Amino acid sequence: MTRVLEVSDVHKNFGGVRAVQGVSLKVREGQVVGLIGPNGSGKSTLLNLIAGVERPTKGAITLDGRRIDHWPAHRVVGQGIAKTHQIPKPFLAMTCRENVAVAVMFGNHGQRESAKALDEAGRVLALVGLERKADVMSSNLTVQERKRLEFARVLGTGARIVLLDEIFAGLSPEELRDAMNLFERVQKEIGFGALVVEHVMRAVLTLSEHVIVVEEGMKIAEGSPRAVVEDPAVIEAYLGVEAAHAAP
Repeated sequence: MTRVLEVSDVHKNFGGVRAVQGVSLKVREGQVVGLIGPNGSGKSTLLNLIAGVERPTKGAITLDGRRIDHWPAHRVVGQGIAKTHQIPKPFLAMTCRENVAVAVMFGNHGQRESAKALDEAGRVLALVGLERKADVMSSNLTVQERKRLEFARVLGTGARIVLLDEIFAGLSPEELRDAMNLFERVQKEIGFGALVVEHVMRAVLTLSEHVIVVEEGMKIAEGSPRAVVEDPAVIEAYLGVEAAHAAP
């Protein structure tokens, strides 16, 4: 069965701040959806709502038609939705293999045997090109390697829908190219669905088949990558009113 994540008219208020205002979206297994918008537009908050880190003020979040918006985060992960951290947060006193093994044991696999979890962790690390770092302490990784480990931990949970929060940020042009190729290869091989929050426009527009744009917590546009980047409302949100109305 193809899994479907759906967000319906979701709002999130923090006191008087309306971080998310009536956003709706859908991600199906096998589909890559980009979520873009200026800083402070509510993108990461929306991912936290889906992942069970925050609770919506209003609206519904469902997985295969079943409400999940009041589930704790560990239950959401157990049902096949997992999220990366914008700043990687590995267990620094553990090796890469051990970090991913924890994800295997507490994810969607139902695998509680440490030996088997460590074996699965090795397979996942090979998928993301970290097999040679398997027994290296995560505290000794580079920024690029920590981002790959963060991706590996999400994959280790067995997630069918992954929520990726700026996994391409802070990379050099060469590292970005490698990271995009890696994501594309692994996504096609595993077939998971992905909701990708990203400021690196080259990455999100290249990898996504559908793009959603939010500004000040509200959805202002959605469609194909080409249609979105040509939308005057999107140009205005990123570049200002003058750029949006400038003559071609």
